[in-house]
Amino acid sequence: MNRLAEFVYTVATAGHRRKTPLIIFGLVFWYGGVALMVSIAPLVDKWCGFSLQMASALRFATGAVLTAAGTPLVVWSIFQCFRARGTPVPFKPPPGLITTGIYGFVRNPMHLGWTLFLYGISVFMQSLTLLVIFLPLFILAHILYIKLVEEKELEKKYGQAYADYKKHVPMLIPEIKRN
Repeated sequence: MNRLAEFVYTVATAGHRRKTPLIIFGLVFWYGGVALMVSIAPLVDKWCGFSLQMASALRFATGAVLTAAGTPLVVWSIFQCFRARGTPVPFKPPPGLITTGIYGFVRNPMHLGWTLFLYGISVFMQSLTLLVIFLPLFILAHILYIKLVEEKELEKKYGQAYADYKKHVPMLIPEIKRN
């Protein structure tokens, strides 16, 4: 296990006194990063002369579908974490592995929801920078975090239960199973 995964595991599983400041840091880092990305994209678009040209009806429909698909995934994922007496922040996760509800179809529904939501926002904003530069980097950073830190920490914490869950539930894109 790498050092960051070990650190997350140590803080998440202990009554660590630095837990509250780390939770606040995690929230500020996450939401601040998203806000910064969305705020800077139009400036970069303007500076580079980029624009996502779509007919307004198509832009509205596409943006609405993407944000409407992403929002409930994010909200429900957060609700599930709180319901299980944890937070979505890795330093104070739910005490047990959540495998029911939306987590029975995809291991990272919050990331999927944020991705859909932010793609919808990029279409609404007509931001080519957000659509083809910032969001792919956002997705790549999250996948790397999930693979290099989160999964290692969950494997150590839950052992075979997580390995079995990982084997049967896809990471980001739900499978449609036919009977």
